[in-house]
Amino acid sequence: MARFARLIFLLVLGLWPVQVLAQPANASGPQRTERIEAELVPMSAWAAPGSTAVVAVKQTIKPGWHTYWRNPGDSGGATALTWTLPQGVRAGDIVWPIPERQRLSGLMNYGYSGEVWLPVPIEVPATARAGTVLPLTVEASFFVCSAEMCVPEDLTLRLELPIRDGAAPLDRRHGAAITAVLENAPRPAGIEARIAAEDGALILAAVGGPLAGRNPGPSYFFPFEKGIVEHAAVQTGAWGPQGLTLTLRPGGDVRAAGLSGPVEGVLVTAHGAWEVRAEPGAAPTGASGSGALAAAAEGAPSPEAAGAPNLAGFAQALLFAVLGGLILNLMPCVFPILAMKAASLAASAHDARHARRDGLAFLAGVLTTFLLLAGALLALRAAGEAVGWGFQLQSPPVTAGLALLMLAVALNLSGVFHVGGGLQGAGSGPLARLPGGLGAFFTGALAVIVAAPCTAPFMAFALGAALVMPWPMALLVFLGLGFGLALPFVAVSLTPGLLARLPRPGPWMERLKGLLAFPMYATALWLAWVFSRQTGAEALGLLFVAGLLLALGVWLIGGGQTERGFGRRGVIHLTAGVAALLLAGAALILAARVPAAEPGATVSEPGAGPASAPWSATAVAAALAEGRPVLVNFTADWCVTCKINERTSLTSPVVRAAMERANAVYLVGDWTRRDDAITAELQRHGRSGVPLYLLYQPGSSEPRVLPQLLTEGVVVEALGDVRR
Repeated sequence: MARFARLIFLLVLGLWPVQVLAQPANASGPQRTERIEAELVPMSAWAAPGSTAVVAVKQTIKPGWHTYWRNPGDSGGATALTWTLPQGVRAGDIVWPIPERQRLSGLMNYGYSGEVWLPVPIEVPATARAGTVLPLTVEASFFVCSAEMCVPEDLTLRLELPIRDGAAPLDRRHGAAITAVLENAPRPAGIEARIAAEDGALILAAVGGPLAGRNPGPSYFFPFEKGIVEHAAVQTGAWGPQGLTLTLRPGGDVRAAGLSGPVEGVLVTAHGAWEVRAEPGAAPTGASGSGALAAAAEGAPSPEAAGAPNLAGFAQALLFAVLGGLILNLMPCVFPILAMKAASLAASAHDARHARRDGLAFLAGVLTTFLLLAGALLALRAAGEAVGWGFQLQSPPVTAGLALLMLAVALNLSGVFHVGGGLQGAGSGPLARLPGGLGAFFTGALAVIVAAPCTAPFMAFALGAALVMPWPMALLVFLGLGFGLALPFVAVSLTPGLLARLPRPGPWMERLKGLLAFPMYATALWLAWVFSRQTGAEALGLLFVAGLLLALGVWLIGGGQTERGFGRRGVIHLTAGVAALLLAGAALILAARVPAAEPGATVSEPGAGPASAPWSATAVAAALAEGRPVLVNFTADWCVTCKINERTSLTSPVVRAAMERANAVYLVGDWTRRDDAITAELQRHGRSGVPLYLLYQPGSSEPRVLPQLLTEGVVVEALGDVRR
C-alpha cells in the first residue's frame, strides 16, 4: 500500500509541470510561447467606481521577431483583442503607440519589437463596490513574425483589478511605462489636411496646429488602412512658409479606383506625432511646397531599425570613417594637439615600454571621447532633436568653456603652471605634462574635442550614413573615425624602428613646448570670436573677464608650485589661485546666461567676393523660378574647413566674376548656432555637418554637390558647366 501511494505521488509530481503548461489560459500573470510573452497589466494600483481605468497588454517579443500595428503594412496582421468582462464593464479601443518601420525584402511593415504596451481604457460602472475586484479576461491574437516566417499566437490573459474609493497611485511595476505610452501616443491636434492625386502621386498637405511656424523636420505618414499608399516607397517632403507637403506613391486600391473619401493616419515629425484626417481636395491655405524641401522620410525617426542592415553600406561607411580620421590629422584644428603629443612621444622614444603605453592610452582617450560624443548625438536625435556633427559647438556655453580650456593648455605649455611631472623653471624637471598614460589619455580626448570644427574628405559620407543606421553600427562608424585619427601616433608608438629615428630629448623640447603654446592661444582667440558671433559683445566681455581670472588663477597656482619646489608651503598662492578660478567660473556662468544676439543677414563686403544673402528654401525656389542658378554655402563660424574654403575659393574676384557671368545667386546657410531647417537640409543630402556646397541649376530637380575641400578652379568650372 505504501509503495502504491509513493507511485501515485511520483506520478502526480511528474505530471504537474505538464498541467501547468497545458492550462495557461486559466492563470493570471504572464503567458508565454516560444516567440512572445504577454501579460494584462494595470496602469493604476486600483480603480474607483464610476471611473475609467487603463490596462495594457504588455508584449515581450523575442529578438528577431515582431508584432504589428493597426495597419500591418505589406504583410502580417494587427494584434486583436476579444474581451470577456463583467456586466456593466466596457473596454475601449487600443491606444496604439507609434510603430516602427520594418523593411523586409522589398516590403515595408509597421509594427513593434522588444517590449511594447498596448493600453486600453476600461469603463468601470458606478455600481462597482469598493473592496471587490473586477475579473478582466482578454483573448489576445498576435501575428509574430521574423524575416523568414510568421506564426499566429493566441493567448488568454487575465487580470483581477481591485476596486477602491479615491484616486489611485500608479502601479509600481507598469504604471510609469503605460503613462509614457499614453503621453506620446498620437492624438488629433487641430491639423488641417488635404490629399489629392497629381501626376501619378498622392500629395498630402497639412497646415496649422503644432505645424504652424516651425519646420517639422524628417516626417512620415502612416495610413490607418491598407491600399492607400505604397508602404515601401520613399516619402519625400516639402516645407512651405506655414505647412508641410508629403509626396506619396499611391497604393493598389487608389490606383484601381482613385480616392473615394478621406484618408486617415498618423503624421510623425521630428517634434511629435498626431492623428490627421485628410479630406480630398487642394492643399489648405499656407501649405505649399514652394521648393522648400524638408528631410526625406527615410531620415525620419526609426527608419528601418527592425529590418536587415545594409552590411555593404556599413562596410563602406566604416572604411570612409577610418580614411576621414586619417586625413583629419592634417587639418589645422588638430595639428597643434598632435604636435604637442609628438613632442611627448619623443621624450619616451627610447623607452619602448613607455612609448607603447602612451600610444595605447592615446588611442583609448580618442575612442572613449568619440564614443561619448556619438552617444550624445544619437541620443539627441532619437529624442527628436535636429543636431549633427559639431553640435556641441553650437552651444555658446560649450564654446566659451573650450576657449578657456585652450587658454589653460597654452598657459601650461608656456610654463605658467604644470600638471604632473617635474617642476618647470626651478630646476631641470622634464617636460610639463600629465603623468604617463593618464596624460596620453587626456591628450587623445583633447584631440577629439578640438577636431569637432574640422571636416575631412570621406567624413561627410561616413557620418551621414551612420546617423541613419542602427545604433550599434553607428557607434562602430564613429569609433572607426577615432581609430583613423589615432592611427599614425599609435603606429609610431608601437614600431621600435620608427621610435629609434626620433631625436633624443634635449633643450629643443622645451623650446618646442613654448612654441606650441601659440597655436593654443590662437585657438582660444578663435573660439572667443565664435562665442561673440553666437552671443554678442556683452557676453564676450564677460568671457574676457573669465579668461583674465583664469590666467591669474593658474599663475598663482604655478607660484605655489614653485614655492613647494623650494621647500616652502605656498599655501597662500594656492588658495588665491583657487579663489581666482572660482571667480573665473562665475564670470563664465554669467557670460553663458547673456541672451544670444539675433543673427543678421550674411552679406559679403563689396569687392571681397560674390554678394550673398541668407539661405532659405524659399530663396532657392524664387531664384530658380527666375531662371537663375543658385550656389548654396552651408557653413559655421566654428568650422575651420568652411573658413579656409571661403577665404581661398568662394570670395575671390575670379569666383565673383564667374558668378556674375552665370547670373547666379549666392546663398549662405549659417549653422554657427542651432538651426533646425539647416539641419534638415543637411540630412536630406546625407550629411551630418558642415561644410556642404550645393549648386542648383534651373530645370534640374536635384542640386550638384561640390567637394568639401574646394579650390577656386572647382567653383569656376562648376559655374561654367551651369552656363553651358
